[in-house]
Amino acid sequence: MAANIEGTTSAKFASIKDEFARNFAERGEVGASVCVSVNGERVVDLWGGMADLKNETPWERDTISVVFSCTKAATALCAHILVDRGLLKLHAPVSDYWPEFAKNGKETTTVQMMLNHESAVPAFRDPVKPGGFLDWDYMVKRIEDEEAFWEPGTRNGYHMVNFGWTVGELVRRVSGKSLGQFFQDEVAGPLGADFWIGLPDDVTNPIARILVAKPDPNIPLSPFTKRLLSEPDSIQALSFLNNGGWNQNDPAAHKAEIGGGGGLSNARGQVAMYEPLALGGSHNGVTLVSPERLDHIGQVSTATQIDATLLSPTRFASGFMKSMDNRAYPGGDQMSVVMGNAAFGHVGAGGSIGFADPEYGLAFSYTMNQMGMGLLLNDRGQSLIDATYRLLRE
Repeated sequence: MAANIEGTTSAKFASIKDEFARNFAERGEVGASVCVSVNGERVVDLWGGMADLKNETPWERDTISVVFSCTKAATALCAHILVDRGLLKLHAPVSDYWPEFAKNGKETTTVQMMLNHESAVPAFRDPVKPGGFLDWDYMVKRIEDEEAFWEPGTRNGYHMVNFGWTVGELVRRVSGKSLGQFFQDEVAGPLGADFWIGLPDDVTNPIARILVAKPDPNIPLSPFTKRLLSEPDSIQALSFLNNGGWNQNDPAAHKAEIGGGGGLSNARGQVAMYEPLALGGSHNGVTLVSPERLDHIGQVSTATQIDATLLSPTRFASGFMKSMDNRAYPGGDQMSVVMGNAAFGHVGAGGSIGFADPEYGLAFSYTMNQMGMGLLLNDRGQSLIDATYRLLRE
């Protein structure tokens, strides 16, 4: 559908608006935002379409939406800030900070393993109580009591939403603040970013309504989706479906601190978080991490041919995703994100993304409300990333 697109671009990046418009006209976009910053200058800041089709509510400049696993990058960044301050040690046992976690086969888990999705609790075997995802203490207790799915550190398997409680509880215990409060105090607040892990009552930004993906019989299913649909006791099914009825459009869910998938932001808000990470760790007088910590953040810390959860090759950099080009695999278009070699960030289910690429001084984000198939990017977000890199390399 055609859409009214608002915002600005610099002359060099004007063609991004054309690609953004194509997403609406040709690729099923409903409402979305895209923002690009190069060397601290916002060269693209666009939004358009509908935030709520039912009520015919347009996507406005300050509209935010649930960005799903893009939230993991914010959670990981909080941990890295504590590492940079010497308060959290990557190779220390988790039990040094969270003794209750160290049982049921998880005794040897380190902080680095948690950031690497290697801590062996990607899902819950027993049903999560109704509304459980909105209850931090309940979810942390479930994490503590869950038996390891493998020996920690011997393999990695994407910790779908659980990453928010594994890494987030470390942040809470070390900082003395809830994950959402620490993120506001140390990252979003100083940067003036519209990005929240747990929406405060006084936030007035319009919230876009998430629309679930529409299955397309012409698109092959990924191995993850096949396993999810065929084996109800699999890690794939348990990690995705055993969620206590979590509804991403529920206002109560917006207020909950769900650090693995419940954050709310827009492209501009995510870019604000990534600008310092694209520029040596600091921007506009705000320092998030030291250059030395930033160098570590950008390095691949774990990679595998078959992720125990996603069933596809994955590459992570201590809580952030690296470029993962799985397009040659069956259903691989749903399990890929293609960025620059130096880039690191995170995709959200259905296709949202935010990342930094220090090689180009680039901070990029795209958010939307119409989810696509798969857990990683689809042709809407990837087309905008591809167009951005083409212009950067001219």
